[in-house]
Amino acid sequence: MSRGERFFWFLTLLSLSVGFFGLLFRATRVEAVPSYARQTGLTCSACHTTPPELTPLGRTFKLNGYTMVGIKTITAKPGRGTSPLSLLSELPLSAQFTISNTTTMRPQPLTQNGSFELPQSASLFLAGAMSAHIGSFIQVSYDGQSDHFSWDNTDIRYANDTKLAGKDLVYGIDFNNNPTVEDLWSDTPAWGFPWVSADAAPSPLAGPVINGGLAQDVAGFGGYAMFDQHLYGAVTIYRSDHLGVSQPNPGTGFGFNIQGVAPYWRVAWQQTHGNDYLEVGSFGIHLASTPGAVLGPRDYYTDVGADFQWEHTIPLKNRNDLLTVHGNYIHETSNLLGTLAAGGAAFASHDLNFEHLDAVYHIGNKYSFDVGPFAMSGTTDPILYASAPVSGSASGSPKANGYILNASYWPVQNIQLGLQYTGYLNFNGMGTNYDGAGRNASANNSIYLIAWFVF
Repeated sequence: MSRGERFFWFLTLLSLSVGFFGLLFRATRVEAVPSYARQTGLTCSACHTTPPELTPLGRTFKLNGYTMVGIKTITAKPGRGTSPLSLLSELPLSAQFTISNTTTMRPQPLTQNGSFELPQSASLFLAGAMSAHIGSFIQVSYDGQSDHFSWDNTDIRYANDTKLAGKDLVYGIDFNNNPTVEDLWSDTPAWGFPWVSADAAPSPLAGPVINGGLAQDVAGFGGYAMFDQHLYGAVTIYRSDHLGVSQPNPGTGFGFNIQGVAPYWRVAWQQTHGNDYLEVGSFGIHLASTPGAVLGPRDYYTDVGADFQWEHTIPLKNRNDLLTVHGNYIHETSNLLGTLAAGGAAFASHDLNFEHLDAVYHIGNKYSFDVGPFAMSGTTDPILYASAPVSGSASGSPKANGYILNASYWPVQNIQLGLQYTGYLNFNGMGTNYDGAGRNASANNSIYLIAWFVF
């Protein structure tokens, strides 16, 4: 075992041991947008620890359709021929922007190192209650590299509650554009660690479809329910929704064109005991897709994931510290008949595995320190994972592993100052000369400085 591999496993054990170390103290936590704070009258920290990590109140707020209200509403009672009304007296708007600087261990060929972005990104949010049972999280974002706004994460839901077998049942209907964006926990892809990331540093070329591959490129409709505050389940069906092209569209230029519908499922169990909270669950998606067109041979993907989230509150004299540990494992099997027919793969059958673990120690709501090892492995394919400077794989392997270290400071609850280091032991297959052009995995190690403002 190399020194780098020993360091990777050291960080993996460190993430676990940091989590279990919290037990010695015998000592809990919706995207952070101020429009929710204005609507409820609660501080940001009531629903969040490290945004977008949710507190129990934050999970309940999202589960119930973002509809908890603490400000004046404009109302009308229902009657014969009269529709009811429950409308916020203020438009639920908020905004955020980020400033960042990213430096890699070695510059990318023919580019300047030290990418200072002002802004890296900016977002506008319409996020809050639309009626007594309907609420939204709607985001439009500006990207500094493309220099334009585009539609971002969207989650619109109807929620209600009743009794079933004498137990509480919260249920709802959900519209969203990113599988897992509707989730209540911070261990699934849409809201998982790392919560801030550089856009100027190279990243591994492979990844499971459910890990962002369909984000903002699909339209989903489904239902969810939480029984007795313990058992959660959700089912959503997705269709391709390529924005920026005419409708109906021919799918040209898009890697995923869903045939029929792509079903997504989610099940989770949560339990609180004293100062400890645990969630364990599973999620997955299956889709048939024709790459580059709406007709032709199909690619088939099935992603199955397992996840957990553990929280441990540590009561101290003047504050409560919090330790959170998140983990997920995703296994993807694919049969790439369409990609093979187009000459984009050497054979059809592939597997891909993604593993992630992180531990976060929160000092009150002012500081946090994170450590997160990750790993990816899968079937070697010299065409699907082709050789290219920086971004390619000389070995044809998707193998990648490394770690992320983060330290963040909140001088006030709506401003974050962060320092993040990402280290790679293997990148696109190997540790040394992974691209066939002489670049080592460690050349992509990056230091990322960020200032995040939300108001």
